[in-house]
Amino acid sequence: MSKQFTYSISSIRFDENYQPADSTRLTTNFANLARGERRQENLRKTLTMINNRFNDLAHWDNPTADRYSVEVDIISADLDIEGNGHTFPVIETLKTTIIDHKENKRIDGMIGNSFSSYVRDYDFSIVLPEHFEKNPKSPPAADFGDLHGKLFQHLLNSEAYKANFNKQPVICLSVSSSKVYQRTGNQHPVLGVEYKQDEYSLTDDYFHKMGLTVRYFMPAGSVAPLAFYFAGDLLSDYTDLELISAISTMETFQKIYRPEIYNANSTAGHVYQPSLKYQDYSLTQIVYDREERSQMAVTQGKFTEDEFIKPYQAILDEWAANYVVTSETVQKEAVKKHAA
Repeated sequence: MSKQFTYSISSIRFDENYQPADSTRLTTNFANLARGERRQENLRKTLTMINNRFNDLAHWDNPTADRYSVEVDIISADLDIEGNGHTFPVIETLKTTIIDHKENKRIDGMIGNSFSSYVRDYDFSIVLPEHFEKNPKSPPAADFGDLHGKLFQHLLNSEAYKANFNKQPVICLSVSSSKVYQRTGNQHPVLGVEYKQDEYSLTDDYFHKMGLTVRYFMPAGSVAPLAFYFAGDLLSDYTDLELISAISTMETFQKIYRPEIYNANSTAGHVYQPSLKYQDYSLTQIVYDREERSQMAVTQGKFTEDEFIKPYQAILDEWAANYVVTSETVQKEAVKKHAA
């Protein structure tokens, strides 16, 4: 049993020469850009956008707005269920490193940022549609997302994760177009103005099962709030530069993938509902096929069902029934590691 459900972690640099690994979900932000005839141009422009946005936010002691650049590494966590060396790619996130050209040093950025999961594709593209087809007016089953949440928390408490990272991840995603957000009086010097909503989205609930809490902030110069999912204390566990690395990386991807929201020509008001039908927005110069990406999510969900869920159903059910870790446990571990 000690060799079962163990993780191995690997990384690959996201740069203009990046080629997606065979195990990478093609719907993932970074992988989707690295395809087609303009792949290298896409990647180069994306990295330029990230660097420019970082220097825009990290403006102190940075008069020419070029003091910093950001390196991005794709972190892959593969799970060996049976302890026999056969693994399945469970989670992919991003790790940023900040290059301070003035001081000539490298600074740890955020771990997390984007979030890629085949099991999430299975849940949202296979399980959820089947449920709503049979029960169109009822919410998902109470155990929807339980397995995925436990796999994620198991990863964060694994020796593999602790050996590579000393902080808990922060995942930065788009706000939900089905919810209304209201601006509060709270303003953070880096994260910006905080927004709140009265009702959590299905994605919020899904991430809560992963042990993550959500807060919504609109940084200075942004036109819409971002959703930040975290364990512990978002405002005190991370440095300003770590937070800026997450904002600059993920806002760039959102401008490419959801320009109607994050590259709109007007700023979110005090009461704000995002919409992908909004017409007054600007396009980036980066090629992206959103329709193809949506179609692939279903294909990848079916792949997960055939290659992971069905073959290991009995093992996964038994493991999930016996593995218990609360979000509080993960948060306490985060605080303890940070204090150390």
